[in-house]
Amino acid sequence: MAENLLTDEQMRHFIVNGFVTVNTALPPAFHDDIFAKTAVVFDKEGNPGNNLLPRIPEIQRVFDDANVKGALTSLLGPDYYMQPHRHPHYNPPGSKGQGMHQDGGKRWSHHTRRLLVFYYPQDTPVERGPTGVVPISHYFSTNEGSQVSPEKPITGKAGTVAFANYDLWHRAMPNQTDERRYMMKFLYARMTEPQKPTWANKEKEWANGTAHGPAEHQEMFKHLWNWHLGTKNSDAQSSSNGESLSDLISALNSTTESTGLKAAYQVPKFGEKAVPALVRCLYEESDMNRRNACYALNAVGAPAVDALQGTLKEAPEHARANAAEALGDLGTKAEPAVPALVEALQDESDNVRARTIEALGTTSQSSSLAVPELIKALENPNGGIRRNAVFALCRIGENAADAVEGLENLLFDENRYIRGNAVHALHRIGTPQAKSVLLNYLEGTRWCALTNRETTF
Repeated sequence: MAENLLTDEQMRHFIVNGFVTVNTALPPAFHDDIFAKTAVVFDKEGNPGNNLLPRIPEIQRVFDDANVKGALTSLLGPDYYMQPHRHPHYNPPGSKGQGMHQDGGKRWSHHTRRLLVFYYPQDTPVERGPTGVVPISHYFSTNEGSQVSPEKPITGKAGTVAFANYDLWHRAMPNQTDERRYMMKFLYARMTEPQKPTWANKEKEWANGTAHGPAEHQEMFKHLWNWHLGTKNSDAQSSSNGESLSDLISALNSTTESTGLKAAYQVPKFGEKAVPALVRCLYEESDMNRRNACYALNAVGAPAVDALQGTLKEAPEHARANAAEALGDLGTKAEPAVPALVEALQDESDNVRARTIEALGTTSQSSSLAVPELIKALENPNGGIRRNAVFALCRIGENAADAVEGLENLLFDENRYIRGNAVHALHRIGTPQAKSVLLNYLEGTRWCALTNRETTF
């Protein structure tokens, strides 16, 4: 089935607002059936949590729909990954709704590497308690994001599917009706760094003369547009337009996050000249200062790589961790730093090693250079390090063929997400050995959607 890719206008809407919606081509009767089966599961068994899909496997047809597959490909590339975390959200009749919150918000990156995907199996008008989102809020890491723009309800007919940036502020709105409202939440991830546009792209310029979103953040939106395009020559050029570099560096630590974000994407106009000052910001105690400096370093691009490599070796612990995170966010532009990142896996700090491992998943995708050390990390007693190592190998994919045995040992890890990501890593490696290990595991852990406490065999 051909995929119906997003248009330029839909991509611009996503980049600015942090979400976009599509409707499946499935008939209303299909969604009625999903709604009814969901109600039965909730009433008889409770919330199925991560087992939502094996419990109601018909939901997979939503993600096989051409409009849904097209949106996922457009936003995450063709090898996107449905992660093990899923959660059906029930908004009961008469509920007061939730408080505004972020599911992410802790990653110092604006790049689209994770998505929340919301499926609604019933008509969801505003009275029935839809998901409310705050457009543009995915760029913010403080509570300022929850109020950056008016709340917008995601309403629509049964079969509406919304794709939201993992960091978008959102909530369940009050259900003012006497009808149930369900929303099935899935978490998706990008596996490969963008090399070219994966949507129905026609226009190469960000706005093509037309304003999209607030004027003060156009440089930020433009950077994200170019990143999705996979533009190789999108690094900032040295054109200051009269602004003072020192003033912009000071503004990174503004008490207003919006001001700091604006400065972060203005600083790169100074090009490589801005790098020393930005790297010094990574030594500061202020999270705001360091976070905005990371955004700016990424917008500067490849000229920042050498200085960040140096910071990996001789800097306070938090600066080393920030340098690793910034290199990881640069993705393939930081491929020359892979040897330095591999060396940094010997760092005494768990935090630095965890951030370094995560960075290797985006910077070393084209080779097996990091694989031996990542295999060693699979045995680390620190669960966060094991989790990052599995996911990095997942992204490296076929170049991680030597990791099959180490991944097999994690198929019964105490952490359910390490187990799930190990399964997908073996799938992406794809060698006969990996497929054999994977098939043996899946046969032994088979789930039957018809088996429940009322019918056990």
